[in-house]
Amino acid sequence: MATHPVDEKLPALKMATSGLQHVAAMYAGVVAPPLIVGASVGLSAAELTFLTGACLFTAGLATLLQTLGIWKIGARLPFVNGVTFAGVAPMTAVVASTDDPTDALPIIFGAVIVAGVLGFVAAPFFGKAVRFFPPVVTGSVITLIGVSLLPVAFGWAQGPDPAAEDYGSATYLTLAGLTLVIVLLLRRFTRGFVKQIAVLLGLGAGTLIAIPFGVTDFGPVADADVIGFPTPFHFGAPQFQLAAVLSLCVVMVVSMTESTADMLALGEIVERPSGERTIAAGLRADALGSAISPLFNGFMCSAFAQNIGLVAMTRIRSRYVVATGGGFLVLMGLCPMAASLIAVVPRPVLGGAGVVLFGSVAASGIQTLVRAGLDRDNNVLIVAVALAVGIIPITAPDFYHAFPATARIILDSGISTGCVTAVLLNLVFNHPGRSSGAQDVTHPMEAGEEIAAAH
Repeated sequence: MATHPVDEKLPALKMATSGLQHVAAMYAGVVAPPLIVGASVGLSAAELTFLTGACLFTAGLATLLQTLGIWKIGARLPFVNGVTFAGVAPMTAVVASTDDPTDALPIIFGAVIVAGVLGFVAAPFFGKAVRFFPPVVTGSVITLIGVSLLPVAFGWAQGPDPAAEDYGSATYLTLAGLTLVIVLLLRRFTRGFVKQIAVLLGLGAGTLIAIPFGVTDFGPVADADVIGFPTPFHFGAPQFQLAAVLSLCVVMVVSMTESTADMLALGEIVERPSGERTIAAGLRADALGSAISPLFNGFMCSAFAQNIGLVAMTRIRSRYVVATGGGFLVLMGLCPMAASLIAVVPRPVLGGAGVVLFGSVAASGIQTLVRAGLDRDNNVLIVAVALAVGIIPITAPDFYHAFPATARIILDSGISTGCVTAVLLNLVFNHPGRSSGAQDVTHPMEAGEEIAAAH
């Protein structure tokens, strides 16, 4: 029996370079939460570097757990795990509500441990929800994942600091545009291995081009230590505060919802559909990775949707490639100097490459929708409303400003709200006992037969 591409082991060089592409694609997303939370706590530069390295280390462990798997833990798909951004707002809220800032991180770590344990127990129940995700739902969610990530790429393209005067300057946008063009040219005029690592080559070329503009900063490499280890409970033993625990449990539910959608999306892309067991195993890996992360001073772990775009674009579907990337993340956590090399890549360069990566996710969603049967008016309405609800946080960020902070954790996640909307509408329009809505339409608002006859 032929080996499925997901289980294929590639040559060492190809495995290493392709794994590095995944690290480069997710690096900014991994380091942003610890930088934000650490700054709100008031950590020194050295402590902030330590916290960032710890999050890289734990993201690597979670990725290895997800891709290689043990027992019934791990989706065994090319699935990257890292620090979820959904937890940033509640974690900074914990910092703000703590009288002594030095207690904030132990309180956060205690809450993450509890949320991880509860998530592990709840994983099988989430796994059973797969039957509520037919192509019309998964296609909508995959499209939303890509659309929701594009603003991240646009933000990167404008520069590293939104408060800076040069944010969005012509220099930054030009660098992003040049990187995008380089990636596109490599994809168009090269073949084989070079074509598959076009994003990595584009990031390298963009970084070199940025040097004369003074945008590339090699300071992190000069200041980094060669060897370092995330000492367990470096910031103190975990503390368990009810409000913080409840808040992070809500984040765990949001993360599990998004991870379910991501696994369904990735299953479609790699042509190994994610069933109930795969989703349950993947969610167990998410939850277990989150539960052990605080031991090494890391935060809650979840799926990284941006790497799904890389799989879709390169068509390298081997989970061992992503496991290699997880190994690199572990090494970066143990070698701060190695971690700093990725940090050298300017944010606008990442933004240029991100346009291709995240756009590829949206394109994959559209491909799934094409197979979902959009000749049915019911399906057209499901897609239309789900996408509309899902892009609210993007187009109108303050739309839910009057809602409680806990509710906004869920509402401000367009992927989660769009996913829930698509599932509910599919139940209303397409569940057994209802009309399948098989009428052909050319427009979602096309007049029905009775109205047409009346006219």
